[in-house]
Amino acid sequence: MKQTKHPISVRIEWCRRQSAQARSESEIDEWRAEADGLRDALMGTDHTDNYQLCFPEVLRRYVLGFQDGTALLRATRVQRMAHAASETPQPSRMDIDVLLGDAR
Repeated sequence: MKQTKHPISVRIEWCRRQSAQARSESEIDEWRAEADGLRDALMGTDHTDNYQLCFPEVLRRYVLGFQDGTALLRATRVQRMAHAASETPQPSRMDIDVLLGDAR
């Protein structure tokens, strides 16, 4: 089976690249906050309280990362469930008849 990176990991890496290209310290803080929010969603932790004393834009970016991470986790779960359901063999008509006691 092909191994792919989780969408949250890809997004965290993207935030790191954006942070490296940032032009100001505040922009770096925003990208780091977004990556932290994504990481917290992945780990099942919420550090919103820690960001309450930060600049509003940094708090907003943490919350954005956290919400997006949570949504990505849900989407991945649904995708896996759909994939598993499509791989489950469906009983044939003959199997159903045997289960119902109507063997022919």
